[in-house]
Amino acid sequence: MSRALVEGSAQQRRQHAAVFAALGDETRLALINTLADGEARSIAQLTVGSRLTRQAITKHLKVLEEAGIVHSARAGRESLFELDPAPMNDLGAYLARVAAQWDAVLGRLRAFVEA
Repeated sequence: MSRALVEGSAQQRRQHAAVFAALGDETRLALINTLADGEARSIAQLTVGSRLTRQAITKHLKVLEEAGIVHSARAGRESLFELDPAPMNDLGAYLARVAAQWDAVLGRLRAFVEA
């Protein structure tokens, strides 16, 4: 089982860890939720309705950008941020593989115990 769980490259594991870390913050989850409609937004737009400063939002966006979850593009003097769901989709596929592996192991344990 342990070999099956560690399959994949070290780079994939680092990417998954970065996405998990980025998703582990309430503010970043709120930013992702805001960007989930597909509309690109500026830092000023993302700050509306928040008690956080633009600097704080910028720091959270940087973490999300480093994890590949959001991308920014310059539009005049502003940066516009967009959600890229690919890293989260990859993480979902990884979690599905791990869940399937655990289901198989638990199935074998159940068969052993019931025999």
